[in-house]
Amino acid sequence: RDPEECERPLIPPRPACSATTGLLVLGSLLLVLCAGCDQPHKPPTPSSTNRTDAQGSKEQILSVTVPNPQACAVIAESWRFDCYPESRAVVTREMCEARGCCFIPVSSSSTSSSSSSPSGRHGIPWCFYPEGFGSYSLVSVNDTALGEEGRLVRDTKTYYPGDIMTLHLEIRHETNTRLRVRITDPSNSRFEVPITVPNATTKADSPTYSVELSKEPFGLIVKRLSTGTVLLNTTVAPLFYADQFLQFSSSLPSRFIYGLGEHRSTFLHNIQWTTLTMWARDVPPVEMTNLYGAHPFYLAMEEGGDAHGFFLLNSNAMDVALQPAPALTWRTIGGILDFYVFLGPDPSSVVSQYLEVIGSPAMPVYWALGYHLCRWGYDSSNATWDVVKSMRNYGIPQDVQWNDIDYMQRFMDFTYDPSRFSTLPELVKDLHFHGQRYVMILDPGISSTEPAGSYSPYDEGLGRWHYTFAMSCFALLFGQVWPGLTAYPDFSSDVTHEWWYDNLKRFHEKVPFDGLWIDMNEPSNFLDGSTNGCPSSSLEDPPYTPGILGGLLRSKTLCATAQQKISVHYNVHSLYGLMEAKRIAGKRPFVISRSSFPSQGMYSGHWLGDNRSQWKDLYASIAGIMTFNLLGIPLVGADICGFGEEPQEEMCVRWTQLGAFYPFTRNHNGIDMKPQDPTAFSPLARTAMRQALLLRYSLFPILYTLFHHAHVQGHTVARPLMFEFPGDVKTYGIDRQFLWGKGLLVTPVVDPGVDYVVGYFPAGLWYDYYTVSLPHSHRHSENNGAGDSVPSKGEVLRLQAPLDKINLHLREGVIIPTQRPNITLWVSSGQPLHLVSALSEDGSASGDLFWDDGESIDTYETNQYAYIVFDVTQVRCAALRPPCFVLILSTAEPDRVLVNSQDAAFTYRANQVRPS
Repeated sequence: RDPEECERPLIPPRPACSATTGLLVLGSLLLVLCAGCDQPHKPPTPSSTNRTDAQGSKEQILSVTVPNPQACAVIAESWRFDCYPESRAVVTREMCEARGCCFIPVSSSSTSSSSSSPSGRHGIPWCFYPEGFGSYSLVSVNDTALGEEGRLVRDTKTYYPGDIMTLHLEIRHETNTRLRVRITDPSNSRFEVPITVPNATTKADSPTYSVELSKEPFGLIVKRLSTGTVLLNTTVAPLFYADQFLQFSSSLPSRFIYGLGEHRSTFLHNIQWTTLTMWARDVPPVEMTNLYGAHPFYLAMEEGGDAHGFFLLNSNAMDVALQPAPALTWRTIGGILDFYVFLGPDPSSVVSQYLEVIGSPAMPVYWALGYHLCRWGYDSSNATWDVVKSMRNYGIPQDVQWNDIDYMQRFMDFTYDPSRFSTLPELVKDLHFHGQRYVMILDPGISSTEPAGSYSPYDEGLGRWHYTFAMSCFALLFGQVWPGLTAYPDFSSDVTHEWWYDNLKRFHEKVPFDGLWIDMNEPSNFLDGSTNGCPSSSLEDPPYTPGILGGLLRSKTLCATAQQKISVHYNVHSLYGLMEAKRIAGKRPFVISRSSFPSQGMYSGHWLGDNRSQWKDLYASIAGIMTFNLLGIPLVGADICGFGEEPQEEMCVRWTQLGAFYPFTRNHNGIDMKPQDPTAFSPLARTAMRQALLLRYSLFPILYTLFHHAHVQGHTVARPLMFEFPGDVKTYGIDRQFLWGKGLLVTPVVDPGVDYVVGYFPAGLWYDYYTVSLPHSHRHSENNGAGDSVPSKGEVLRLQAPLDKINLHLREGVIIPTQRPNITLWVSSGQPLHLVSALSEDGSASGDLFWDDGESIDTYETNQYAYIVFDVTQVRCAALRPPCFVLILSTAEPDRVLVNSQDAAFTYRANQVRPS
């Protein structure tokens, strides 16, 4: 490997040293370390003296003035910005005032029990910035072709090392609804996230925002011109820009904030002193923990129903601290400050504008939207085959069969067990014969313990330098995962992708798999760092460590100092899953990744990880799928029935009903757990699951069309209610219901032992979907009548929900295409199409259908598709491509029905109009 590729973006280059010099430095270091043994963690001693830097200029070291207690006391608790955010520090007055900050302990008795904690950790901070705390000044500003640029200067050092005293500010008015701000070091290049973003060349001519600049202290204030709402105000707290600590804060216009993945939480974030950490980590989903992916984007609602978004393009470990002012603080430990503000003004437009920057999601292959079945613990290819045959015998839809790591020989990639899985090629051949597909798991860790010459993937990768190295650049880094000691491919290198693809191609010749499940790609490691630990370095132990699980950057992953082609792992860790997914080729690739980062949707889908067979996990999955749709990864779902723990029949039925409306629907469970595929349960449960899956298959035309709009226009598929009803504040916190597109309302049961469900119906007319009497739909035994309509003024309603039913309602004014279902989508796609039209009170409705061959790449871009628009106006029906069955839901009987301008005979019965 070329030594010049060994980048040290956070460490300035140093001259080579002799062995004698090295020993002297090592001896000095030991003296320093010993001198600090058993001493409490304290900040550097304040000083008011000047020193001369390497360039000969004077720079002032931090000079601390203890703030006036009366001035501190007037700062409202909700507006106190944490001056001592270190997660493991027990902050004393001495420590706080050494940073020049206010110290006011908050008694838990004076606030709610959740609002404060010892030293203010995860509560009202006891140590916070006073008014006038040192920050940067804007000393010059000039107009540019895209906006403005300026020079920021800091006069005094902060309490973190490596302050960058002079910064370059660039403000780009990129579009009328998109503002970009970059704050960089003008003297040294720093790591920047290597994803492609738009390169604006002209300034927006009619921006919907204004930008005001505060000079002393420096700050940005961004307002919406139409309302005057302040979207961003960074003057509320000081700006920090040190080598390994970058921090800025802003007010928020409301408490309604969403996104900031990946975390287990409600859809609407709690701003009561909540800190969300981003650093990809292999851990089963639990609250207040950094999970598999990192997505520094939020969407915020404003008073009156407007919405805006904010995206920080940074991949380093970070904290995002929310507080009830409302306000938030970004803290990252590397890179630059490069952020966007999206003006919307509605939530859907915000997401579309965000995806214009990071890239719109890929159009999935058609069978990706079918039912997927998997488990860890099939034990053999014949056992896997038996489940597939059982599903067919019961007439239960299934498009894809998966295998977990048990298919591999000793858990090694690109192998299959020649004994237990000897019939795997024949199983895949049988799946293909029945129009089904096969997906296999693939972990990034490559076994390094096989005899030389016996495992070609490792040997070739070693010979072509495709792995991640230790800090020396020439010593291979080894971790440990399922096959034992492993090397980690460097997916930041193009030649590594070529080697990876060659191995996939060779294995495909043996087992013609159809898609990939890329797991363990945070990357996961059963060790902390490597078999040899990690070197002592500020990269391994930075001055500030975000609140990551385990407390160390290397916890259950690679050393932060590990060297990859484009940078050290410190900078690219959370990009690993994105870089792995990026180059997997194919007809229309199907890839599901556990780790994710902005732009992931262009290359893969995502599942929500190793959940548990618990009701709370069922409920939490709704927030998860809505959040990832907001983050640009619409092909998302959770493990139906849960991965860990034993499944319960009632819960598994309810979860299958909900999972039938995940954009990506897969049943998966863990090793040593009882089977939980639909055939494993009682006849009643099995029938209910089959009905739910057939219902999904009947709705495939609308689901496929929604993915087309996600691909082309950046829309969501599983959609929060507030996206369609942004003026209704009651929808802002709903995460027990969701929409498909704009008009199909899903109200699942998420609680045990009930035969009803409570749901919110926004103002308008809603139709019970089960009253649609088409040839492919099953009628529920407890229907209250055909074509039942629910007029709502914005109400919470109680709905009957026996075990074999999930409540669905069609919104007025919507037309959806449906289809007679079968046990695979390939068979279903050849069945007749149907239209269901839910008329609004003025007798109008509209809908559309996107149709192509289901698997070719870029059919929209190459004009190889059919796009059909349906419209009903004043009970006049026009469909651009007959024939099809049409059912119109209406509260009034029409006098006449025309289809494509021709009179059509029709019947009217209990809110239903059916042209003959």
